[in-house]
Amino acid sequence: SASLVGSEMCIRDRSNTIKRELKETFVLKTTVSITIGTAITTFGLYNVHQQADITEGGILGLILLLNFWLGMSSSLLSPILDFLSYLMGFKYLGKEFLKTSIFATLCMACFFRLWELFPPLLPSLADIPLAASVLGGCFIGIGCGLVVRQGASCAGDDALALVISKITGWRISRAYLFTDLTVLVLSLSYIPVKRIIYSLITVTISSYLIDFITNFGRAKENTAAEA
Repeated sequence: SASLVGSEMCIRDRSNTIKRELKETFVLKTTVSITIGTAITTFGLYNVHQQADITEGGILGLILLLNFWLGMSSSLLSPILDFLSYLMGFKYLGKEFLKTSIFATLCMACFFRLWELFPPLLPSLADIPLAASVLGGCFIGIGCGLVVRQGASCAGDDALALVISKITGWRISRAYLFTDLTVLVLSLSYIPVKRIIYSLITVTISSYLIDFITNFGRAKENTAAEA
């Protein structure tokens, strides 16, 4: 009986600890930012990139690649590819990053499913690829930027890049570039070379916006904290 009571107390304490950690991690700002960010990202992927055959690098680009060749739903591919990336990089990822990224992955899958219930909400920009690459890059850059700012990942790119960096000893920026270029080269199997050039424009724009949004105001915040 004493042993049973002890076990129940242990389970209760563990449950309370998990609840407390989740409350500390998923404050309102973090939850709202990740939710809005994944909504914007998936909206751009579905309504702009998929309609105009403009692809991204990394996991996001791989989702579009497999969607084209295998006909698999993006709402299914997104969590599978992210899970595999997080599984490979689990030992190199902080617990907070992992928790928020899993939440972002679920949001990505849900929003992909939501958009797939409707026909494209934007006119196709397939005949204006430059506009598609710029608009798509803005959607993805702003969306992913809101997610990354909260210490999460919009897809498994971050985990995958960390694993590659650890195995090869490369700088993390080089690991990101490697995954982006690899996917873009594979995408030549269904996207003309001219379109890939537009994809490079998208990657450049989204990378700049992610960096800008992630670091916007951080210097002032750090200065205030030090003061």
